[in-house]
Amino acid sequence: MSAPLDDVLVLDLTRALAGPHAAMMLGDLGARVIKVESPTGDDTRSWGPPFVDPAEGERESTYFLSANRNKESITLDLKDPADQDVLARLVERADVLMENFRVGVLDRLGFPVERLHALNPRLVVLQITGFGHDGPEATRSGFDQIAQGEGGLMSLTGLTEPTKVGVPIADLLAGMNGAYGVVSALYERERTGRGRVVRTSLLAGMVGVHAFQGTKWTVAKEVPGLAGGHHPSIAPYGMFATATAPVQIACGSEKLWQALCAELGIDPAREGMATNPQRVENRDAVIALIEEILSTVSAEEILDRLDRAGVPAGKVRTLDDVYAWEQTRSQGLLIDVEHATLGEIQLPGPTLRFDDNPYAGGREQHVAPPTLGQHNASVREWLDQS
Repeated sequence: MSAPLDDVLVLDLTRALAGPHAAMMLGDLGARVIKVESPTGDDTRSWGPPFVDPAEGERESTYFLSANRNKESITLDLKDPADQDVLARLVERADVLMENFRVGVLDRLGFPVERLHALNPRLVVLQITGFGHDGPEATRSGFDQIAQGEGGLMSLTGLTEPTKVGVPIADLLAGMNGAYGVVSALYERERTGRGRVVRTSLLAGMVGVHAFQGTKWTVAKEVPGLAGGHHPSIAPYGMFATATAPVQIACGSEKLWQALCAELGIDPAREGMATNPQRVENRDAVIALIEEILSTVSAEEILDRLDRAGVPAGKVRTLDDVYAWEQTRSQGLLIDVEHATLGEIQLPGPTLRFDDNPYAGGREQHVAPPTLGQHNASVREWLDQS
């Protein structure tokens, strides 16, 4: 059984998270991903704690493990002519090269886009930067939390002050955007026979997910503020306290509002709450009314009642609960892999499934993130034979 990208070879020159995440997404879909690391390794190999220490005493960063499954690792010093030659030979055979150096760094190392395409006209090149490859601030380095702030996301997140998202969302979105850009360029190459350069940035990822908050400013000229735990345009839609634990309730239509009211004993035509615009304007009163009713009800009971009433609702789970949840496991979102030094470990799994393939991502077997330089010999041997 084949995966969608079985015949694609990706050179991953990236480090940290945005680029490695993009490359991992292609690896999940079957691509062969060769991670080209400096002799000291990807920065995230030292990002911790937590670290996991195998019996041999060579610790592994859980951060690195999160973004580098389904890859091989080869170490190259790109300032060394001999290692530059190895990279050139890899470029000749590759379908995709990914890099997230600061603007101009790969050029100075002797591999500008012109040379890459001279070596391999079919090569698709992905370049991920912090703020874009051109423009007045192109040379700024990109770090996730800075991009979350500069890109406006933090101004929308939090209760009383701007707050970053609990994962590096700017990095992750840049990686996702980069991956779908690469797949689009590979599809185009089938028509043109030539590769192209795909560019995205952490800033683009942030602006690209403003959604209705963006048009609130661009069209209505209203500056959005902190959204807190409730939807800024729909009410009731958010997190509510109960007698035991918070629950989330989403009434995205008048029909759902009426169903909630029927279950909780509220008059749906109550003054100031009869329509969604009225409920948004009087959100605090709506929240107070619902939480007063829920104050004597356990989270488990109200979730069961709302499920039977057809009102969307859910728990606020901790990650240990999420990974123990049978629904998570049923979707292939937790995978078992055999690591070179750690032995069998579990990792969060790929997000895609295909109709005729029971395996998440399409791969029958996923591969653990590599140790530094784990495939130095095998990659060089393959180059010499091909």
